[in-house]
Amino acid sequence: MSVPDREQLARVALNRLGEPGDVKMTALVAELGAVRLHDLLLHEHDPHGLRTDVAARLASVDPCGELDRAARLGLRFVVPGDDEWPEPIGDLAAAGSIQDRGGVPVGLWVKGPLRLDRLVDAVAVVGSRAATQYGADVAREIGAVVARSGRVVVSGAAFGIDVAAHRGAISGGAPSGAATDGPTVAVLACGADRVYPQAHREVVDHIAATGAVVSEAAPGCSPQRVRFLARNRLIAALSRGTVVVEAARRSGALNTANWAGRLQRSLMGVPGPVTSAGSAGVHELIRAGAMTLVTGGGDVLEMVGAAGEHLVEEHREPSTARDRLTVRQRQVLDAVPVGRPAHPDSIARVAGLGLLEVRAGLARLLDSGLVELADGGWRLTAEAHG
Repeated sequence: MSVPDREQLARVALNRLGEPGDVKMTALVAELGAVRLHDLLLHEHDPHGLRTDVAARLASVDPCGELDRAARLGLRFVVPGDDEWPEPIGDLAAAGSIQDRGGVPVGLWVKGPLRLDRLVDAVAVVGSRAATQYGADVAREIGAVVARSGRVVVSGAAFGIDVAAHRGAISGGAPSGAATDGPTVAVLACGADRVYPQAHREVVDHIAATGAVVSEAAPGCSPQRVRFLARNRLIAALSRGTVVVEAARRSGALNTANWAGRLQRSLMGVPGPVTSAGSAGVHELIRAGAMTLVTGGGDVLEMVGAAGEHLVEEHREPSTARDRLTVRQRQVLDAVPVGRPAHPDSIARVAGLGLLEVRAGLARLLDSGLVELADGGWRLTAEAHG
C-alpha cells in the first residue's frame, strides 16, 4: 500500500523547507502530522497580516515538480507508511536528540534497486577518515564477511573506514556463491543525487546501481557539518548493530556510536594499538563497557545474529605431547636435564618424588619422545625443549 499523494507531497515540501534531523520539525510532524503541519505553516501570517518567511518559502516549493525531477535522476522519496519504509528507523522517535539533531526523518530519498525494508539485519561499519592500513583491512574483511552472510552493510561513503567497508561488501559478494555483488547502502550528508567525496564517485555510482544511496537531505543539497550529524543517526537506526573501527576521542564515528547506544542496538569496536590516538575513542568505550570488542566479521555476526547463530569457535593451538602428560609426569619431565644425562636417583631428588614413580614416569616420557637414554642417564630430547 502506498501513502496517499497528499501525505507524500506535504512531506516533500517540508523536507525541502527544513534541515535534516531538525528536532523542531521532526517533533511537529510527529505531533501534528505532515499534512496539518504543512497547511498551518503555509497559511501562517505575522501580526501585520503578512505571510511569514516560512510560509513564503513553503509556498515556493513545488512538491510535484520535486518528485518529477527526482524521478528523472533515478530517485524515489520513501515516507512512513510506504511498503518500503524501514520500520527500525521509527525507534528514533524515542531516542531523543544529540547536538540538536534527532527524530524520525520526514522522508528519505533513495537511489538504487535495494529496498529499505530489507535492512532489518543490516550492519553498520564506521570509523576514522584517516584510517591506517590495519583499520582499512579490518573494515574490508568485516564488510566482506557480513555481505557473504546475506546481510546489508551500511556506511557513509567517506574516506577511510567507510569506503573500505563498502568495498569489502562489494568484493565479498552475495551468499551461496551468487554472481552478484554484496549489497551495501551509502547514507550521504548531501542530496542522494550528488556524490561526496567526489573521489568516491565510482564506488557511490556502483552502490547506486546495485544497492542503495540514501539521504535525508533534499536532492541538490550540499554536504554540511550539521547534515553529517543528522546522517549519523540514520546509519545507526538502519542497522541492527554498529561496528566502529578506529575512532579518536573526537571522531564523528563516536556520534554514530552514541546513536547506536540510544537506540539499544549492538555496539561493537575493533581495538587498535594501545598507543594509537586514532583508536583512543574505541578503547575508552570498550573499557567503559559500552562497546563489545570484536576482531573480525565472525565476531560481528555472532553479536548481531539470533541466539546460537554464527557462533565463533574458540581458537585453540594444536595439542602437544607435553599437553597430554599428567601432573606427576610433567614434574618428572621438569627434573630431567637438557645437557648432561642424569641418573633416575638424581631426577627423583630434584622432582621430590619416589624412585619407582620416577622410573615409571621416565618410561612414559620415553614413549612420548620427550626424553632419551644417553651414557647411562636421562636427558631431554630436542622435541621437549624445542
